[in-house]
Amino acid sequence: MPSLVTRFKESRFVKGLVYAIVGIFTYPGINIVNKLKISGMENLKGLPNRNVLFVSNHQTYFADVITFIHIFCANKWRRKNRLGLPFYLLWPFTRIKYVAAEETMKSNWLTKLFTLAGALTVKRTWRAEGGEVRRGLDPGDTRKINRALNENWVITFPQGTTKPFAPGRKGTAFIIKHTKPIVIPVVISGYWRAFNKKGLKFKKRGTRLSVTFKKPLNINFEDSSEQILEQVMDSIEQSRKFMLKGKHHLLTNVDK
Repeated sequence: MPSLVTRFKESRFVKGLVYAIVGIFTYPGINIVNKLKISGMENLKGLPNRNVLFVSNHQTYFADVITFIHIFCANKWRRKNRLGLPFYLLWPFTRIKYVAAEETMKSNWLTKLFTLAGALTVKRTWRAEGGEVRRGLDPGDTRKINRALNENWVITFPQGTTKPFAPGRKGTAFIIKHTKPIVIPVVISGYWRAFNKKGLKFKKRGTRLSVTFKKPLNINFEDSSEQILEQVMDSIEQSRKFMLKGKHHLLTNVDK
């Protein structure tokens, strides 16, 4: 049973307040300083408020997730492939959780604020104490994500890193096999060009940001985790066959 403090932190009031504060300050960078193109919002129509898993490629620590929150709130206000003016922050959609590295979310006061927006902090990271590591998903983290899916939409980044075309993690496939959610693939682009790695500072203004929501995946939950992961990575265009298909996928050392 969650404590009173935990329930307050996760309440609709607190999340709505955080969404409003973060949303007001981030809206100009997403939709004015840079230009956001949204496709496929029709695939969000009619989704239940629980057991929906969004799988996406990853380009910054925070700008990606912040954009998703803007879009999901705009979707509640029946916007179609656009944000419009951010009146949706007055009554936001708050049944959103997102998977984030525990190390990242504890780094400073700002990241701790973002945690209140619905972060599911997990121990699996690419980096620990300055070293490169590759850990599996902790069983406790798996249960945490499973519980979150019972009542929310959950955003996860199967690669667990902002590095393009990094291999996906089997933990994502394991969660899909056991919770059998509706899985919505998302493909984003432009964020690595517009923002720094954390996604909190501009790197290049006037960039076209793109977010595409695809149709729910038709998954055979009896398939192996490897097969499901391959399907997921294809759907978010991060598998090997997509590596050299488009200019927006190619990162040079100068771009990084």
